[in-house]
Amino acid sequence: MTHRHARTHTCMHTHRDTATLYILTGNAPAELKTEEAANLYRITKDRQNQLLDHETEHQDWTHPADTVRITEQNETMEHTIHIYTDGSKTEQGVGSGIAIYVNNKLSHQIKHKLNNRCTNNQAEQTAILKALHALETIKLDNNNPRTVKVFADSEITIFSLKNAKNRKHLIEEIRRKTNDLEKENWLIDFTWIKAHAGHSGNELADKLAKEAIKKQRNML
Repeated sequence: MTHRHARTHTCMHTHRDTATLYILTGNAPAELKTEEAANLYRITKDRQNQLLDHETEHQDWTHPADTVRITEQNETMEHTIHIYTDGSKTEQGVGSGIAIYVNNKLSHQIKHKLNNRCTNNQAEQTAILKALHALETIKLDNNNPRTVKVFADSEITIFSLKNAKNRKHLIEEIRRKTNDLEKENWLIDFTWIKAHAGHSGNELADKLAKEAIKKQRNML
């Protein structure tokens, strides 16, 4: 056996013996522990974000005909209920804010804290979804039609709702909840609104989202 082959052979034995020692003793070298910790972090991060930001399974997709209506901000139709939603992500955390007006009077202020790893878009979409659920708590008399306009300042969210190929979990949940409500005779429109442009409802939703970040509980 040549010197080079002997050295290679020795190294292979050393590697196997060392690996066996790690298995028997349960003690891994620092570099392996670091790699293991990194892999665990990635897995944990994926699990925590999975609820909010994963592709919906094909069998759970909404029907292509079950789209949501996207309208222009200046459309003249009157709506009984106006909903303003917003999300905020800072170094301190992530939050969602919702302001609901019934016949131009503020009726609901909702704030929700999310996991710090959630994105701003996830916070925006969570706000919309929670606002839709809140509609079920609003009682209207027969003189008030069940018409709703949702104002969101996230262009990405509005575009995602329009894009039939977007099957992200939150987008699909918004579509599904909207269609469920419309089966109960609600009429819901979504529109984009420019942020920080003097709209009191939008400013309130932004304020609530920032306040939610400071909450200690109610974290998704």
